[in-house]
Amino acid sequence: MKIAVVGAGISGLASAYYLAKHHDVTVFEASNYLGGHTDTHSVEVAGKALNVDTGFIVFNEQNYPNFSQLLTELGVESQPTAMSFSVSNAKSGLEYNATDLNKLFCQRRNLFNPRFYRMLWDLVRFYREAPSLLEENDDGLTLGQYLTINNYSDIFINDHLIPMACALWSGPSLSVVDFPAHYFIRFMHNHHMLSLTNRPQWRVVKGGSKSYVDALVRQTDAEFITGSPVHRIERHLQGVTLTVHGEKRHFDKVIIAAHADQALRMLDQPSETEVAVLGSIDFQENEMHLHTDISLLPKNSQAWASWNVRVGPELQQQCTVSYHMNTLQSLTTSEQLIVSLNSARLIDPKKVLVHRHYAHPIYNQSTLNSQRRWHEVTDLQHTFYCGAYWGWGFHEDGVNSALRVIQAIEQTQQGVANVA
Repeated sequence: MKIAVVGAGISGLASAYYLAKHHDVTVFEASNYLGGHTDTHSVEVAGKALNVDTGFIVFNEQNYPNFSQLLTELGVESQPTAMSFSVSNAKSGLEYNATDLNKLFCQRRNLFNPRFYRMLWDLVRFYREAPSLLEENDDGLTLGQYLTINNYSDIFINDHLIPMACALWSGPSLSVVDFPAHYFIRFMHNHHMLSLTNRPQWRVVKGGSKSYVDALVRQTDAEFITGSPVHRIERHLQGVTLTVHGEKRHFDKVIIAAHADQALRMLDQPSETEVAVLGSIDFQENEMHLHTDISLLPKNSQAWASWNVRVGPELQQQCTVSYHMNTLQSLTTSEQLIVSLNSARLIDPKKVLVHRHYAHPIYNQSTLNSQRRWHEVTDLQHTFYCGAYWGWGFHEDGVNSALRVIQAIEQTQQGVANVA
């Protein structure tokens, strides 16, 4: 079959890689590079060229089995990284790094701070009690409601749990409390984040995440076309027609590996089901800067961590996240390389190396409901949808989504297409 793949993020790339073994696959990417959130930049710092990741950065073999298998097939190496987490509150001045006791109490005054101990107590209590919610399967309860009902302290909520969630999902602090509690706790439980010990070894792709993109493109017969946004997708009985740069291209099937809102804009005549399912998944744009301004890290260097969250002076302000790339990628330079999200007003413009925008899904009950309806839009008029947003939004979810679409395509070759 002739199959078009729209979007060259992890889902589109994985779809193309596996399908091209048996089909004629063409990948259309709107931007001028392949990879989507896999975005590696070669920057010169102190006379040395370094490859720095600014989108997808870390994974672990335990929770990313299919992505890890893909790396193995491609012959791409990875290396262990140190994962640590810090919080810096711009209003209260609180700073801590959760790596060890010395860094946890890097501000020695917290040794005598009852509120700080309450945060630690609630942290242990949350780890102990939260998994019991998984047995109840109550999707209607939000994270904010769960925390209120169980009398968790403000310092635990605002100076630990919300910053942690903001770092994980690159989302604003206010949206985090609207997460379905069951969904949030399931993720943390599956990733062994509700335990103080036995956590998985996190890894980074050696030489930068783009290494796997380059290897994949070399090892597949799929055709990749960048700088080519798909303006329209028309469906008919015999297949689909894509309009790209004013030219019409005909295919038997199309896999839309772009975000749900982008997919809807491409469809010439979306069905009511597609409008309902795809239109209920929202995305937030996040502004990324790769820079060398250490003022975005905690004031106390003992608190510097792999992931550093700054809590704004006002509760309604979103948390900002800064990733310390020297630590994460083991970069050998005296200059501190930092990836910060939504922090433009805080960064010295003279120290900015790269500026990008990424979009991330917003996880609420509406998104969760749409995820459960994926089968309703599968092979709907020869059209398939995949992307990490159908799962938790991470690289493994992107690969899983691609594998699910591939399985659906194989099944439709043997059965009847979905025409609902």
